[in-house]
Amino acid sequence: MPKGKYYQDFSILEKRELCPNTYYFKVNAPLLAKKIQAGQFIIIRPNYDSERMPLSIAGWDREKGYLEIVIMAAGRTSTEATQKNVGDRFQDVVGPLGQRSHVAKYEGACVVLGGGYGTGAVIPTARDLRALGNKVYGVVGARTKDLLILVDELKAVCDEVFVTTNDGSAGIEGFVTHALEQIMAREKVSMALAVGPVPMMMAVAKMTEGKGVETWVSLNAIMVDGTGMCGACRVTVGGKTRFACYHGPDFNAHQVDFNELIKRQRMFVEQEKIAFEAMQR
Repeated sequence: MPKGKYYQDFSILEKRELCPNTYYFKVNAPLLAKKIQAGQFIIIRPNYDSERMPLSIAGWDREKGYLEIVIMAAGRTSTEATQKNVGDRFQDVVGPLGQRSHVAKYEGACVVLGGGYGTGAVIPTARDLRALGNKVYGVVGARTKDLLILVDELKAVCDEVFVTTNDGSAGIEGFVTHALEQIMAREKVSMALAVGPVPMMMAVAKMTEGKGVETWVSLNAIMVDGTGMCGACRVTVGGKTRFACYHGPDFNAHQVDFNELIKRQRMFVEQEKIAFEAMQR
């Protein structure tokens, strides 16, 4: 088949393991790399018969034409993706999708918080915030030190980075909110962005509520179609129905109905389990 000017092979240029079951990929996608902005996402299909999977962007190079993504093997599709190696290619990569992260010059400091695989997603926004002259703190959280990822990469775009681990094996013992609490006690914080598991984002939202901190969370994990057509990513924000893929993925954390969000994430747990078990046969 002839290759037109819009052809992209989505070949894997680099792969490395960040921690058990979590991998960094550098993917050839020159057209996407020219357009992607901080906070936007892509959807990939690892193989022709794979499901669609939304992924945040950890970085890109517009000149060299590649994207950087982080994938944690948690279910069937993510496992299929992490089984790919350098020289292999993803079947499809669609994007850029969603709205870019909100960035501005703030009076106080900005804090970006990444939990697990979410650490990669906050790096581009941290870079843009700092480029605007903001003081930017980074917070990376994990259950234990062996699960911490991309700490050095976040340090490169922040003024200071805090590490937290649940078991105290590295950095502050506890959660990302413990680091945020220390930062807020030290100086005025005007903006926070949290990306990671829903309980983590909900905890950040509760901590900053009523304290004059503009707080954003990323809800891309609940998407299916990614273009606003299927309605699977409905979320209630400020009492109104919003599509995470089209209106987001970033939303005002103080307006998100997290209880509804948690229920929606649990809707297809059994089906996901069946699909993963079928792949292992």
